[in-house]
Amino acid sequence: MPAKVDVAYRMFGGSCGRIRDLLRKAGLKPTFQRVALGRLLFADGDKHVTAEQLYNRATENNVHLSLATIYNTLHKFTEVGLLREIAVGGSRTYFDTNVGDHHHFLIEGSGMLVDIPAGDVLIGGMPVPPGGYEIVRIDVLVRVKPADI
Repeated sequence: MPAKVDVAYRMFGGSCGRIRDLLRKAGLKPTFQRVALGRLLFADGDKHVTAEQLYNRATENNVHLSLATIYNTLHKFTEVGLLREIAVGGSRTYFDTNVGDHHHFLIEGSGMLVDIPAGDVLIGGMPVPPGGYEIVRIDVLVRVKPADI
């Protein structure tokens, strides 16, 4: 086991073996950075994170990586289907560990994303895509704010 991966194993326990297997099945080499970030992303349930949030969480766990490395890793995980990228406007992008069909509420003010099951949103009258293209996925983002009471 490479030294850095061994360090990640000692830091995060047995879940690193599961993360390494997940990365290999996705066609990725299980580097120290990928294993460490994979553990933070996939070990304890579905979540929505920004690169900055993941950077902070990594730093809190003594995993010292550059923000550029975190962005590159998040985009590589998205490219191979381990994450789903959700742009919420401007330059704010979340990465979702739940890659199944579903939609999102965006809570204004906090910026928090909350899953909406796909069956809770009905979409009718699908547009015809331009010639030579097919629809890959439809993302619905419903912006909400606290109701005035």
